[in-house]
Amino acid sequence: MQENTVNAALTQEQNILSVRGLQKSFDGLCVLKDISLDVEKGNVVSIIGPSGSGKSTLLRCVSFLEQADGGDILYDGQYALRGGIYAPKAELARFRTRFGLVFQNFQLFPHYSVLKNISEAPILHGEDKEEVRERAMGLIAKMGLEGKENAYPYQLSGGQQQRVAIARALAMRPEILFFDEPTSALDPELTGEVLKVIRQLAEEKMTMVVVTHEMPFAKAVSNRVIFMAGGVIVEQGDPQAVFENPREERTKQFLRVFER
Repeated sequence: MQENTVNAALTQEQNILSVRGLQKSFDGLCVLKDISLDVEKGNVVSIIGPSGSGKSTLLRCVSFLEQADGGDILYDGQYALRGGIYAPKAELARFRTRFGLVFQNFQLFPHYSVLKNISEAPILHGEDKEEVRERAMGLIAKMGLEGKENAYPYQLSGGQQQRVAIARALAMRPEILFFDEPTSALDPELTGEVLKVIRQLAEEKMTMVVVTHEMPFAKAVSNRVIFMAGGVIVEQGDPQAVFENPREERTKQFLRVFER
């Protein structure tokens, strides 16, 4: 028994993120029911499922935007939430530096230029301004936004705004990136721009959790796919297995919609 406990602890420490028995309710309605998952360093985990299945709530809980009602959340084997009790505020602040968030509606500061949107957070965290500016300019180039550093969000397309949002998240040098339906507000052409960037990050072994309705993307890029419905993980596994040979009837029903 003791050896099994030690092995489980070692496994958790090898994961950037571990979730155990996570629960969340809103006004008596249970939205997350006993959710458990692991995200290993360098992996891409895609979370798919119908609207209202709890996907976005899960991301909001592991990023502390929502307060979970129970369960454990660990980053690098350290408890941010244990048995429904959160770590002290100072520790949570340190945990927040480990991840970056990219939302479906960009959430850029409209009165900041592209450069300032990307560089503001690291500077506020005490980093050297010139080093941050150099890093930000590198990210602007990486996102294919050369020449846009002085532009404001209203002057950019939706795809460009989302690429700025990704650069802003990367500017903090996070260990893991969370994407909450990053292409849902974009038309098909702009969706391709953003998915190309995420594919590039996957090739660079950036650890990512992506809530998405882009099934071909999830199949091609993910190391693991999680299918959620009704607040539970119905099925998870290798993308080929989940998409081509799902075990659960609920998964089969969901995927049939995308085959039409």
